[in-house]
Amino acid sequence: MAAKVIFANRYFHPDLSATSQMLSDLAPRVASAGIEVHVVCSRQLYEDPAARLAPYELVNGVIVHRVWTARFGRGRLLGRALDYLSFYVSAGTRLFRLARRGDVLVSKTDPPLLSIVAAIVAAARGAILVNWLQDLFPEVAARLYVRALPRWLERLLQVLRDRSLNSARVNVVLGAHMRDYLVSRGVAQARLRIIENWSDGAALRPKVASETQLRHELALQDRFVVGYSGNLGRAHEFETIVEAACALREVSGFVFLMIGGGAQMSALQARVAERGLTNFRFTPYQPRASLGDSLAAADVHLVSLRPELEGLIVPSKLYGILAAGRPAIFIGDPQGEVARILANGRCGISVACGDGVGLARELRTLRSDSALAEAMGHRSRELFERSHTLDRAALEWLDILVTQCGLSAARWPPIRAAISAEPATSGAAGTR
Repeated sequence: MAAKVIFANRYFHPDLSATSQMLSDLAPRVASAGIEVHVVCSRQLYEDPAARLAPYELVNGVIVHRVWTARFGRGRLLGRALDYLSFYVSAGTRLFRLARRGDVLVSKTDPPLLSIVAAIVAAARGAILVNWLQDLFPEVAARLYVRALPRWLERLLQVLRDRSLNSARVNVVLGAHMRDYLVSRGVAQARLRIIENWSDGAALRPKVASETQLRHELALQDRFVVGYSGNLGRAHEFETIVEAACALREVSGFVFLMIGGGAQMSALQARVAERGLTNFRFTPYQPRASLGDSLAAADVHLVSLRPELEGLIVPSKLYGILAAGRPAIFIGDPQGEVARILANGRCGISVACGDGVGLARELRTLRSDSALAEAMGHRSRELFERSHTLDRAALEWLDILVTQCGLSAARWPPIRAAISAEPATSGAAGTR
């Protein structure tokens, strides 16, 4: 029997969370190369812990195993911890039953530290471990929550996590800052490989903002729309956005369109009400089929990350913005990963956290200089097509699975040839 690949992550299709979307994109591409693909996930949705998805399902050629977990949701830390613990047990048990010698077990990072469970299973079953690191815990928890864990427990979890990484054949990280941090922790650099996240460039195409359905529905055709799309969590800073909106409150035409959810979205809504701001619109997550329209509805997008989390997280929403052909403004460390991408691609701007006046100034500039905004949008799409397409990420993943892990992929050579020969094409449209 041919070896297979088994992905483990708490969420998968049809869930809309970032880790789910990445995995839901990649797994079918791997299956299309002739590799047997399984996914072990929960029966929940990120925004609906009470959801009861089917225990078994075939999705786009991928065999999905949804295991039982507790359903407390993300509202309280204790409930979230119990959800995590139940997934470790249920998923670990299912992985142990599924994995065989020579199989490749790809562990993501939702829930945190899943690599520890996966390393135990891989060692016991003779499977090859690959870790796909979207973020790094317990460091994220320690920097977001004061005294989140006793210091001795934090150190123990770091040691166990690092051992699981050093036991892997490959650890896929999202950028140079994350790689360098892990090297400083003693993880062998030879086991680290950078594959940045992506978006689906076929589904997300540049289009004229004023012609999008969402702008028509919200009656925003004549506004300069500053967008934020996706999760607004504890890793994301929003006070700078509020201060910029305050600075622009007397300037007609600006509107901040917040699309999505997350732990901080309700806090932002409360702060907007407290400050009496009328230049905000809030809408829930849009269906994935409408993502291209909702991303194109903004003239410029915001991306935020607290500076203390550089090297631990890379916001994946950036890649959809690039695919949509829009300029981005990053609120965070001006020397960080997202700031580097925007600067190298000349497709965005960075401002420091707390510099609401500077953010307002940059927004005024982009509104008054439509040629600048349009040029940035064109360069966003060009950068996306060079470096951040799903096809090219899938090619890098297949290289790991076939050449480094020894999986057989009957249809990989023609896929590799087709993608490698594919020319980059620019399709950016104006932002207005």
